[in-house]
Amino acid sequence: MNVFEAISTRRSIRKYTGELIIPEKLETVLKAGFQAPSAHNIQPREYIVINDPETLAEIAKVHTYAKMLPQAGQGIIVCGDKEKQPLAGFLIADCAAAIQNMLLAAHGLGLGAVWCGLYPVTQLTKAIAKICCLPDNIIPVGLVVLGQKTEEKNPADRFDQTKIHQEKWQGGLL
Repeated sequence: MNVFEAISTRRSIRKYTGELIIPEKLETVLKAGFQAPSAHNIQPREYIVINDPETLAEIAKVHTYAKMLPQAGQGIIVCGDKEKQPLAGFLIADCAAAIQNMLLAAHGLGLGAVWCGLYPVTQLTKAIAKICCLPDNIIPVGLVVLGQKTEEKNPADRFDQTKIHQEKWQGGLL
């Protein structure tokens, strides 16, 4: 699958078999996260791979949009180290870029994946920090739910010409 095909056909998957993915595929997904760009190449990202059914269930209890996590069988918490990158905007952008790479890698491997946001919802970040025993300098930014999918979704064309501006902002009221 070429990169443009992957970008245009990747969809959020929320239905899974529960079967764990093989370690080589998990490593490929993680490697894709490490390959993401990083502001000033600081690389403040850290990853927590979660396979334990009890931990998956505990996260699903606190995150309304992660109820499918136990059925997926695996999750990856993408975190940022605010001591390495104190600028919150760069920290979040770095983690988001890693998450997108991971989602594309999972899609390219034929796996299902969905991004469940954590930051900046304080209730979620505190709960995940407690569940995963995170030190104070580590911020949980997002959760990648990952597994063998049981659903297929059609691609969605989200191109919107009205949101493209040339040289200066165009549109809106004057």
